This record gives sequence, structure tokens and C-alpha cells, in this order.
Amino acid sequence: MYRDTHSKIIGYCLWIFGFMGAHRFYYGRQITGTIWFFTLGLFFIGWIIDLFLIPGMDRDADLRYRSGPTDYNIAWILLTFLGIFGLHRFYLGKWITGILYLFTAGLFGLGILYDFWTLNGQVSTKNMMQGSL
Repeated sequence: MYRDTHSKIIGYCLWIFGFMGAHRFYYGRQITGTIWFFTLGLFFIGWIIDLFLIPGMDRDADLRYRSGPTDYNIAWILLTFLGIFGLHRFYLGKWITGILYLFTAGLFGLGILYDFWTLNGQVSTKNMMQGSL
């Protein structure tokens, strides 16, 4: 059964900020996302190549992560653009850390980087828990 958990449109929108690795984190490529983050998309060369790799990354992410009522796209948009306020944490029902992020600018930015690494897993776990209720 095919599960469309991630969107190519969101992937390409995040690619615009790809020199920071946002699209790679979105598709579950944490290690290369971190490399892109610290090297500005492999000095913009890897960023340009990724323009053509996004469809494959999207297909892999759709197979890897669990679909459900919590939407990956909404969570990633909230993290990428409003993560400093913790809105993605509120969306996932993590109210305490959401409030903590709100008052500490995303735990001084380190919490946001942590969430770039783990958000797909957090959403997948939440979808799994909601599916077993």
C-alpha cells in the first residue's frame, strides 16, 4: 500500500532554503542535511544537484515513514518557519516543550537543530500511537 507522507511541493519549497539542508532533513537524510547545514549545501553545488534528486528522496521518505492523522508537511512547515516559537511542538501535542521553546527561542536554536534531526520520527511515532488507540 502506497502512503504519501511527504510532498514534492514542500520538498521543493524547502529546497529554496536547501543550502541550509532543510529539504534533506525533511526527507529523513539527517547526516547529509547536517553537512549541507554547515557547508551551505556543499558550497551550493550539492544544493543545485538536489534539484534533480528530490523525486527520489520523496519516494524513499514515503516508504520509510508511517502515515496517519498527524501531517508531516504541516509539522515541517511549522518547524522550518516558526520553530523558534515551538509551534511544531504544540502541533505534536508536546505542550511543555512548546512553551519552553516559546520562551527560549527554540532552546537557543539547539532544540530546533535537534528537531530537524528527529521530527520525522516524532511524527511517525505519534501516528503509530494514534493508530493503535
